[in-house]
Amino acid sequence: MSTPRSTMSNSAAIAVVSLIFLTWGGLTSLNDVLIPHLKAVFSMNYVQTLLIQFTFFGAYFLMSIPAGTIVSRIGYKASIVVGLLVAAAGAALFFPAARLPSYGLFLTALFVLASGITLLQVSANPYIALLGPPESSHSRLTFAQALNSFGTTAFPYFIGPLILAGTVLGADQIAAMPMADQIAYRASEARSVEMPYLMLAGGLLLLAVFVVTMRIPSLRAEGASTRDPHTFREALAHPHLRWGVLGIFMYVGAEVAIGSFLINYMAEPAIGGLSEAAASRFLAFYWGGAMVGRFIGAALMTKIDARKLLAFAAVMVCVLLTVTMTNSGSIAMWSALAVGLFNSIMFPTIFTTAIERLGTLTSKASSLLVMAIVGGALIPLAQGALADRVGIQLSFVIPLVCYVYIIWYGLRGSRVRGDALAPAGTPTPRPSAMH
Repeated sequence: MSTPRSTMSNSAAIAVVSLIFLTWGGLTSLNDVLIPHLKAVFSMNYVQTLLIQFTFFGAYFLMSIPAGTIVSRIGYKASIVVGLLVAAAGAALFFPAARLPSYGLFLTALFVLASGITLLQVSANPYIALLGPPESSHSRLTFAQALNSFGTTAFPYFIGPLILAGTVLGADQIAAMPMADQIAYRASEARSVEMPYLMLAGGLLLLAVFVVTMRIPSLRAEGASTRDPHTFREALAHPHLRWGVLGIFMYVGAEVAIGSFLINYMAEPAIGGLSEAAASRFLAFYWGGAMVGRFIGAALMTKIDARKLLAFAAVMVCVLLTVTMTNSGSIAMWSALAVGLFNSIMFPTIFTTAIERLGTLTSKASSLLVMAIVGGALIPLAQGALADRVGIQLSFVIPLVCYVYIIWYGLRGSRVRGDALAPAGTPTPRPSAMH
């Protein structure tokens, strides 16, 4: 039974970690603002610009296993502190990247920032689940994830216009300027990211100091010293997990790809005709829809089978993408923004159905699913390559194909086969949605 002091300690820890959820959600969504900004600064095509998402989400793939090793060795609280410090270092690197300016250094800063966020993901999700009675862990995670969505909504709205404050010129306009003016323009535009990211670096450092000084539980991964006898091959022997790993890859890739193009898409004269700064505020509707949809979806799942709801949501996204590809003006703009509402339930639903009844294989399955977030690195790059050839509007066919797969996964691929289950009676821990 918890003592009053331990209860207060847990409450403080939940508050601190929930704030961290909000922060990393916001940092991730700012990539959607950086894409149109750096595209203009360095006069790049979409493939070159989408290296932003490739670098950021590639860090999830490369760093998730090392992050798990760190958590098992130093515990959750210390890992959260290290993650915040690494993320702060990445945000601080934006200053020299903007001063040079250097696209390569921008990508390096993003990789360091994403590595810190990966460690936060691996440590903060199970940590908040352990801070209190097991029967209320779901409500704690739901609250933290809602704040994560709030961060993805608020950061582009408030910080986006600071980054996009200048006049964004097209490649032809820049090329027509004298060379000295081109250099001055690029330097001025690049420096608009300095203050926002230095402020974010300072905030991350303050959070790290706050976590260190707070008397909150350290905790260690349960059974961290025990060698896991299972292999990834054993986990992948279960078809519903294999299809689920591909489902996470497809979903995260599609969600990130759409968000990456929205500002440029809404700025097109035939769609919204907005300035990049104004379009960054509308981006809040995309991520805000995901936040609202999580609460609606949680209520609906008490009455509707999660797999059917997943398939329905994917069907609605396919309809919305078809509408945005075949129309113009406000209809095309708002149908693209409305995708966020139906995206909301997809990640946690795919995640939970993929590890269903896997018992002691769950930890291996969870690692595979987190690594599949690398879809956010590759699918936007594919859409960028197509956008360079046919334009943004028709390039939405790439995420459309991804959602068609999710429809199939919800209806067929997520079914657990009777001949490929974990041993009867083996408990399957409740996962935490990490996106």
